[in-house]
Formats: sequence, C-alpha cells, structure tokens
Amino acid sequence: MIERSHRKSVEDALENQAGVVLLGPRQVGKTTLAQDIAESRDAVYLDMERTADRQVLEEPDLYLDEQMGRLVVIDEVQLLPDLFGALRGQIDRRRRQGHRTGQFLLLGSASNTLLHQSAESLAGRVSYHELTPFMLPEVGSDAMSSLWLRGGFPDSFLAKSDRASLTWREDFIRTYLERDIPSFGLRIPAETLRRFWTMLAHEQGGLLNAAKLAGNLGVSGQSIARYLDLLVDLMLLRRLPPWHSNAGKRLVKSPKVYIRDSGLTHALLGIEAQEDLLGHPVVGGSWEGFCIENLIAAAPRGTEASFYRSSAGAEIDLVLKLPQGQVWGIEIKRTTSPKVTRGFHVAAEELEISERILVYADEKDAPGQGGVRAMPLRGALERLASA
Repeated sequence: MIERSHRKSVEDALENQAGVVLLGPRQVGKTTLAQDIAESRDAVYLDMERTADRQVLEEPDLYLDEQMGRLVVIDEVQLLPDLFGALRGQIDRRRRQGHRTGQFLLLGSASNTLLHQSAESLAGRVSYHELTPFMLPEVGSDAMSSLWLRGGFPDSFLAKSDRASLTWREDFIRTYLERDIPSFGLRIPAETLRRFWTMLAHEQGGLLNAAKLAGNLGVSGQSIARYLDLLVDLMLLRRLPPWHSNAGKRLVKSPKVYIRDSGLTHALLGIEAQEDLLGHPVVGGSWEGFCIENLIAAAPRGTEASFYRSSAGAEIDLVLKLPQGQVWGIEIKRTTSPKVTRGFHVAAEELEISERILVYADEKDAPGQGGVRAMPLRGALERLASA
C-alpha cells in the first residue's frame, strides 16, 4: 500500500471545512483514499454508479438528516447534479446544530462539470483538492524509470510486468472512449477521439496547432476545441498556457499541450519497454511532460503554471508563479550537461526570475552559468515542496 501524499491535506481540510471535493480521473485512487479516511471516522459511503445508492438519495434530506454528525462520502457525485442544492441546505442546517466541519467528502471524475455544478451551491462551504496519479515522492526515486514508463495510475504502476501494465492502460483508454465519455452525454465517435488523443501523444509538449489537427482529422476547428476541453475536463490532458504579462514583448500565444500521465502517452504510441521509449522520437517530450506534472504537483497550493516563449527565441519550459509572488523558471532536459541555452537566460532576465533551475539527467546538483542550478528531478521537487 503506497501512502498518498494527498491524504494529510484532505484530512486537514475536513478538520476546517464542512466538506471536501476530491477531483481526479477514474482509477486514480480516489475511492481507496476516501475509504481509508472513512475507516478512521464514523462514516457512510455511497457510490452514485450503484442503483441502490442512487435510490437512497432520491429524497436526500430524509436520508442525510439521519446521518447528522457522520462523514458522508459520495462517490462519482457529478452523476447526481440535483444533489448539490440539497447539500447546501444540509451544510447550513448542520452548522446551526454545531456540526461545522468534516460532514461531506465528495468524489468526482470531471473537474469543470463538477465545479460548475457546485460553484454556486457550495461556495465557501467546501474545499477543492485534486488527486493525481502517483508522483515521484510517493513511490521513491529508485522507481523513477518505472513511474515514467508506466505512469502513475496505481494498477498500471503496480502491475507485475511491463506487458501487464501496458495491457491495463490499453483497456483503460478503451473504457474511457467507449463507456465513460458517452456517460457524460457527449456524442463523439470513439475512433475519432482515439485518433485525436494519439496525435497529441505524438506531439507531446508541442504548441497547439488546431488547424493542423482539424485538417488531419477531417473535422472543424470547433470540434478540436471541444475535444480538447473534454480531455482537459477529464483531467487527462494539460493545456499549459503561455506567460502573458509582458505586454511589450511579442510572445507565443498558443498553449502547449501534454497528456498528463506519461504511461497513457506511451500506451497510445504502443511503447511497452524502457528500451522502446529511449529510442522513440517522443522521448524528450515525454520526459518533459513527466517532469512538469511532478513539479506542478509539488508546488505550493495556489501556484500558477505557464511557459515562456518569445518570437526572439527567449524560452523557459516551465514558469511557476508561487503564491507569495516569486517567479521560478525551470528548464527540463534529458542530458547530463548542466547547461541551458542563451534563450533561457534572456527570458529569465525579462521575467525577473528569482529561482533558475535546470532539471537534468544527472544525480548530483551542479552550479550552472548565470545563477542556474542544475539538479535531478528529485532535488527540484524537494526545493519546491519547501518553498
């Protein structure tokens, strides 16, 4: 059993809020984490994919009034959108009776859908948290190669072999395309969406070129935008925005697009083993995406992530604006040479970067030129976690 780093933040939130909304893609471990938390409390668990549990909440106030003072865990809550109004009333009523914290733990698999449903009803009453696939600090640096190859979905990472892991991810993708996405009422041909997802895997970390994607798929630009929004909403895709604060500079305006889990990238491309990955053209983009997901997860809550690229060639792979206002610039390279390009230094000066880091493939920290510190991914994660 791998201890999830998110557990403490969720439990702390339950000590201070009436409810917590825990978001994350399917099969990422939300239910396991919620049940672990529930075991240490007086709690009841309901799954909205089970007909019997949905029927229990057909008259929500009747049932929830009986659970006053208990933690109520509701899984796949986005499947019952009418419930949010009742939850607001329940939270307010419980507050008046002295039950102010730790009342509801709501689990959901679609971020924007769920946030829109709950934003008005539960504003100021719940805390939002995202559960990611396993990240490097959770599994340890010795397992980094396996985590990068297989990705962080628990059943994929913990599989008995690379072949079993790949089979699990292929089944996961098929299930999402054929069952889960249609369950949201979205009529998108599974084969079209698979081709789109695979195209993004080939271009991992590239600038979004919607016109090119539309032409290759034979669909409209509006359809491409809809497909992107869907995969972002399902927390399977990251749309990394460009830095936009330098009004006087000619900056790239298109976002960069990453499949968030490296294992899914590799499954879409048919990459089974480490040797296959290291010899594949996507290796650089895959490594960059893997590092970016880990770095964003390690950053303090409220950190804003972007990238920087100007028409003059100044570029930083990842710009993190921390809640206190500091701006970190991080370059990511699969190299053992602790050097960054001149474009990185130019960009760092333009943005007044306070912390300049090169994440590279060696195992030791090394001073770089122009105040850059070169370090392995593990070291960068530790610095961010203590920021």
